[in-house]
Amino acid sequence: MRKFLEWLLSAKPYETSEREIWQNYLDKSSEGLFPKSYEIRERVSRTSGWFYRAKKILYRGKTAYQSIELLETEEFGRTLLLDGATQVMEANEFQYHEPMAHIPLLAHPQPERVLIIGGGDGGVLREVLKHPTVRHVDLVELDEAVIDFSRTLLAFCSKGAFDDDRVSIHIQDGRTFVETTKNQYDIVIMDMTDPAGPSLRLYSREFFLALAKLLKDERAYFIMHSESPDCRPEAFARIHRTLRSVFPRVELATTCIRMYGGLWSFAIASGPARGGTALRELSASEIKRRMDERALSGLQVVAPETWQAFFAPYPYIQALLAKEGDICTDENPEFPDSFDYRG
Repeated sequence: MRKFLEWLLSAKPYETSEREIWQNYLDKSSEGLFPKSYEIRERVSRTSGWFYRAKKILYRGKTAYQSIELLETEEFGRTLLLDGATQVMEANEFQYHEPMAHIPLLAHPQPERVLIIGGGDGGVLREVLKHPTVRHVDLVELDEAVIDFSRTLLAFCSKGAFDDDRVSIHIQDGRTFVETTKNQYDIVIMDMTDPAGPSLRLYSREFFLALAKLLKDERAYFIMHSESPDCRPEAFARIHRTLRSVFPRVELATTCIRMYGGLWSFAIASGPARGGTALRELSASEIKRRMDERALSGLQVVAPETWQAFFAPYPYIQALLAKEGDICTDENPEFPDSFDYRG
């Protein structure tokens, strides 16, 4: 549309007043002052995807590490995209942030120290801080601009979490932090972008070996997203194989996350001495007891009644987990089913 209007201005001898009207429209459109309805089309695999309508662009720019867009959408409210991939939608971000935080924290009888790698939008941090047992959180984010952005234009997501006295923010590479810190944690959460580019270093066996040393004791948990078993079955299986090469117990949780295109998964790994009860064996009554003790209420996905459903994968997903194949290493980091989200 803009190119057409530019051509129109140069091709026809408009009167000055008409030219000024058209030029004013072009100038204001480029400044984002005119609402523009258009479709975001995003791949969720190499050959399929989904779309949603955006009313206008609220911000578009680049940080030192990635492109960043904030849109106002018709159905999902404010929506954040990084490097063209949808990250946070105002209407349904809880579908991702609740399980990522509450599954490991509720599985632990007394979680006090938490490490979050990534999570610059503040959604996981917000949920973690709902647990009164938590005394300290280290949040490690490479891109400081994402946190600054989230404090202001994504305040619906972080809800002041960055300013909590229990939180220490570290602006640095997550792998460097893991390999150099002397701290240990009850819960480690990796809230990273999909395995591509710089984030590949956080999906390798070498990284997981270093991370395993940060788990405080046999009650500690590490959780990360492990892609969609429907849309990226190869990446899903490879992440779990890599984790199983390091951790003696790796458990799977699945749920539907609309902003990521459908069925999604989480991998929950536990320390070397871990034994005893599997996550799926924690009863609804025990989860209710822990939620009541911690005064957790108002959650929209995690509940005593839904707990065991997270850990009941379909048989075809279990078959993917049993599939043989390579693992992700520093020497062999690339995932074969990678694709361009907007390509």
